[in-house]
Amino acid sequence: MSSTSAVEPGTRLAERFRLEDRVSESDGATLWKAIDEILARPVAVHTFAPDFPRVHEVVTAARAASRLTDPRLTQVFDAAEDDKSAYVVSEWVTGETLTDLLAGGPLEPDRAAGLVAEAAEALAHAHEAQLYHLCLRPSHLMWTTGNTVKVLGVAVDAAMWGLTTDQPALDDAEGLGRLLYAGLTGHWPGDEEEGGLPAAPMIDGHFCTPRQVTAGVPGYLDTVTVRACLPESRRGQGALASPSQVAEALAEVARPMPIPISYPSTPAVASASHTEGLELAHHRPKPAMPPLPPPPQPRRPQGGGSPVNRVLMTVVVLLVIAAVGVGAWTIGRSLGSPTDTPAASAAPSSPASASAEAEAVKPEKAQGFDPLGDGDEKSSVAKLAIDGKPSTLWKTETYGSADLGRLKDGVGLLLDMGKSMQISDVVATLSDAPGASIELKVGDSAELDSLKTVATEKNAAGKTTLTPEKPATGRYVLIWFTRVPTDAGTFHGTIYEVVVHSPGSA
Repeated sequence: MSSTSAVEPGTRLAERFRLEDRVSESDGATLWKAIDEILARPVAVHTFAPDFPRVHEVVTAARAASRLTDPRLTQVFDAAEDDKSAYVVSEWVTGETLTDLLAGGPLEPDRAAGLVAEAAEALAHAHEAQLYHLCLRPSHLMWTTGNTVKVLGVAVDAAMWGLTTDQPALDDAEGLGRLLYAGLTGHWPGDEEEGGLPAAPMIDGHFCTPRQVTAGVPGYLDTVTVRACLPESRRGQGALASPSQVAEALAEVARPMPIPISYPSTPAVASASHTEGLELAHHRPKPAMPPLPPPPQPRRPQGGGSPVNRVLMTVVVLLVIAAVGVGAWTIGRSLGSPTDTPAASAAPSSPASASAEAEAVKPEKAQGFDPLGDGDEKSSVAKLAIDGKPSTLWKTETYGSADLGRLKDGVGLLLDMGKSMQISDVVATLSDAPGASIELKVGDSAELDSLKTVATEKNAAGKTTLTPEKPATGRYVLIWFTRVPTDAGTFHGTIYEVVVHSPGSA
């Protein structure tokens, strides 16, 4: 195994990962920012001192974590252990940790709940694979520069610190409860401060509930927090004993949404320093990040409204009366002049009325589509693009350039509608990074040659509507990337959600 002195900036691991910047060191584990020279992307690399006692456990945990497919969990790319070196290579995540987000005080309750709900769902997926976190802290929960939630360090951090437990589900549920407590109050429900957050206040020897600390916390979120991590305050209420139970308790909260970004004509200078948010990283100045989107506002009741609304309503009524009068006059002329041709008597329906008649049809299944490569493109998470949740996503593999590394002509997401039907349009919510080129292909066979291109869109970003130029019918709908945008030095296509519209039944 390499000694610490032998591992220096410029060292290459596996003839691929070039170590660049030493981020931090702690108890024989060193965190580096590195470059994957094959895919030209930044990665995080942990190396270990010769006397680090848990190298085998960390590498084993990392290899197990690499099989997790939930995009809200840190991706592990490589892990190796031999006589010369041991290392773990994982995703380089940029954004703001929960600690960063709380620098200005508690979050809006819906925002805090939405972040933790996403984390709970992600950890529930990890638990299905018998992988646990066991050391959830505010630094492990991130709102990324890609406007997604990311949970850092599943399985790997516990192995790194030698943490074990007989009740992992309960421990991670309590950890999620503490994160929710922190988000709602700006305090940490522990014996001492955590990551700069002050310890939670106490009454009669036990922690105050969120509502006792911060005004305006909804009762149901107070109850969820108590059931997850404050046993002294439960008063007969059952504990939330697993991440899946926490996720279920928060299932109805609003989720953080991808934030549309308007790109100026003159590119802005990128922030030179980012908070990486990895467990061992020192606190750094956070990048200029858009705030979390505000919670959805309640729908205003129909009725009186403001004086401006009343004026507008009066104008609309007068216009309607005028239109009726003109219509009556035109009809009168038509009746009085039978030789005249009433040109507008059978006007075709406008595009707006036609689209109003279309209805959303949920695909039966989705799969990643790579017929020019290995046949699969992350099919394990393809269903996240049709689950109705705009916070989950499917994305392509990562490529070395916008043209898919010149490895293939395209990759995409293939939807099986269950039966042949006419396609009015397809609305795909992409990432906000510009530069994607996509095609809409439709057909009755899942073979690429049988799918006909019916719409194209260049430099696509955000919510993109693909409307066939001519009537298109088929069982299979393919969103086909021929170019993918860049994201923090890597290239991949992203689809948060797809909605397929078909003409309604007559």
